[in-house]
Amino acid sequence: MALLIIHSLINHTSRMQFLYRLVGFDPTKYNLRTELMAGLTTFLTMGYILAVNPDILSATGMDKGAVFTATALASAIGTLLIAFMAKLPFAQAPGMGINAFFAFTLCLTMGYTWQQSLAAVFIEGIIFIVLTAFNVRERIVNCIPKSLRFAISAGIGFFIAFVGLKNSGVIVANEATFVSLGHFNATSSVACLGIILSAVLMKLRVRGALFYSIIISR
Repeated sequence: MALLIIHSLINHTSRMQFLYRLVGFDPTKYNLRTELMAGLTTFLTMGYILAVNPDILSATGMDKGAVFTATALASAIGTLLIAFMAKLPFAQAPGMGINAFFAFTLCLTMGYTWQQSLAAVFIEGIIFIVLTAFNVRERIVNCIPKSLRFAISAGIGFFIAFVGLKNSGVIVANEATFVSLGHFNATSSVACLGIILSAVLMKLRVRGALFYSIIISR
């Protein structure tokens, strides 16, 4: 029995050392179960991008299936790179707001084709890499007032919430007021239940509040 316990401890230590070398996981600071739950919750809360991004970009004429595949690959590759190279627990995915600007401003309003707009995005990506390499990007961000940075995050959050409420049918278009409440059906009722349940569980400081709310709402 003692040999089995020692063997188990050695294996556990080896696994922890492997995880530390691989992704920087420090067992003295973090709990593996908590991190796994956080990762699963993050995936479930970000999974909407696989449906929303193709839906938005397809308005420009892009193939929805191709955009879905590109979204999934870009998210997976970006997340894996930041995990194994930077050793940070950050999930990466296409940004909400930028995709709307791409589709509705560049393509549908300014009249550029989606190919021309993608070329502009490619050039912009190269410029951002150069700015990041020379720490110019960080200095630019630091020049933005903190209140504005918070406002940008809140604005993106409201935009994502608006898209979710629209897709679930809680809100609909209205000629007089632009937005109004929709007719409640099974989908919108479940969406409202999930929102209320998430708020209650988070207020009660339940671990995995968003995860449980998403699972129950599904």
